[in-house]
Amino acid sequence: MTQLTKYSLIMVAVLAITILVGAQTPAAPATRSANTFTQMKSLVGEWEAVQDGVPVKETYTLTANGSALMAETRAPNEPEMITMFTVDGDHLIATHYCAAGNQPQMVTGVPENLHKGVTFALARVTGMKTPEDWHNTGIAITLADPNHMTQRWTYRYKGKTGTTVFHYTRKK
Repeated sequence: MTQLTKYSLIMVAVLAITILVGAQTPAAPATRSANTFTQMKSLVGEWEAVQDGVPVKETYTLTANGSALMAETRAPNEPEMITMFTVDGDHLIATHYCAAGNQPQMVTGVPENLHKGVTFALARVTGMKTPEDWHNTGIAITLADPNHMTQRWTYRYKGKTGTTVFHYTRKK
C-alpha cells in the first residue's frame, strides 16, 4: 500500500467519523430568550408616537452581526437616547443610555412572547450622581400587530415612581 493510499484511507475514515458524530448530536433547542429576541428583531424600522403633544421617533436597527437590537429614540429639540437589547442566557437585557446621563440596565425574567408583552425590570444603574436622580426602572414592550407597539416605561425621581406610556405606529 502506498503512502498516498494510506493517507487517503485515513482521511476518509476521519470524514466518516465526523459525519456520524455530527448526525448523532442533536441541535441545542433555542431558549425562550433567543425566541423572544427573534420576535423583537421584527421591530427593525422606523416608528412614530406622540407623547404629551410631542412627536417621538424611534428607529430600530440590528447591529453586532444580529446579536444586538438598537433602539434610537428622538424627540424634537431633545438629545437622542439609545436602548440596546441583547440575549444573556435565559434572559434579555435592555441597557438604556439616557439623556439624563445614566444607564439603567434592565433584565427580563424568562421572556415569553412579544405579542403578550416582554417586561424588563431594573437590575442596576450606572452614571447616577445621587440615588434621587431621575432614572428608568423598567420597560414593558407589547407588539399588538406588526404596525402597533406599546411601551410602558417606569421611572423613579426623588423617591417617587411614575409611568410613561408610548403608543407607536410603524412608519410606512
